[in-house]
Amino acid sequence: MDLTAGDRPWAPGAVVVAGRGPVIAVREASGWAVRYAAYDPVTDTGVELPARARVPMTVDTPFDLASLTKLFTSVAAVQQIERGTLGIDARVGAYLPDFRAAAAHDITVRQLLTHTSGLRPELPLYDCPDDAARLELLRAEAPVAPVANGSETVRGYPYVYSDLNMLLLQQFLERLTGRPLDVLVREGITRPLGMTSTDFGPCPGAAATEDQRRPWAKVDRGMLRGVVHDENAWALGGVAGHAGLFSTGPDLAVFCRTLLAGGSYGPARILGPDFVELLLTPPGLGFALDQPWFMGELAGEGAAGHTGFTGTSLVIDPATDTFVVLLANTVHPVRRPPDSGPRALAGTRMAMAVR
Repeated sequence: MDLTAGDRPWAPGAVVVAGRGPVIAVREASGWAVRYAAYDPVTDTGVELPARARVPMTVDTPFDLASLTKLFTSVAAVQQIERGTLGIDARVGAYLPDFRAAAAHDITVRQLLTHTSGLRPELPLYDCPDDAARLELLRAEAPVAPVANGSETVRGYPYVYSDLNMLLLQQFLERLTGRPLDVLVREGITRPLGMTSTDFGPCPGAAATEDQRRPWAKVDRGMLRGVVHDENAWALGGVAGHAGLFSTGPDLAVFCRTLLAGGSYGPARILGPDFVELLLTPPGLGFALDQPWFMGELAGEGAAGHTGFTGTSLVIDPATDTFVVLLANTVHPVRRPPDSGPRALAGTRMAMAVR
């Protein structure tokens, strides 16, 4: 079934890269990287570009990764844990005393990585007049749910998926290392692995996302292409712990293969095997584990991955040494109710192929 065909496709365009171990079994693109000029709320349809003005999808088309960015922020944090410069149960207040609410509640790095800090999902940083106001809003934000103590796992504590966890982790890493997050990701992950198409935006050749306007969006920005879709990441200048990275299917395949190989790819090593294991040990540090709703039948024996609001996803399955990267611009020309059926189907087809 072509998920990019018809007047109301699942996505205007999509890229799938999947494989097992060092073998790339699937490397395909379909549909359009740019199909619409705008969204018409009266007819609830996209305003089609003329055929000559559309941009076809290719395997090498970059995508706004949205929340897949969280995986890179998590790896950057575990790299610091491996180096001994950061403890997994280090308290935010010990390094960021000015983040007084997090300090008062003894929020730790582990809680940020496992979404058990009790912080709400997001804040309207996009409504703040400047960076100082945005930072002050983060500093004053207290948990709204119970917070796990010390090294306890999520058992018995609410799991509250929150972009704020990764924003605080970004502040933590930048204060600890003295380097901005984009530099940490580039020097510690993408450059060693040769992921030359992966970086924070702007990314002019990327697949288009949304005609971002109120009331369906939080700001009025028009049709977006090559600039981050997430409103808070945009307000923060495009570099944020929870969103902002752009990448391609082949680059993300390298990332997946690196983790499946215990942190190494060719001559490069970004993590040791023990620390990859730490990253993927339940409940997962940044990674979601065994989630059938987007992993399909790959879920169940330690599969790990994540999804992104713009239509992106990746799954690695150490049990079968397989990975599936599915990138799509599902929010082009406008965001719609989420549907992860195609993601789950991709995972199920991979599981069936390796049985």
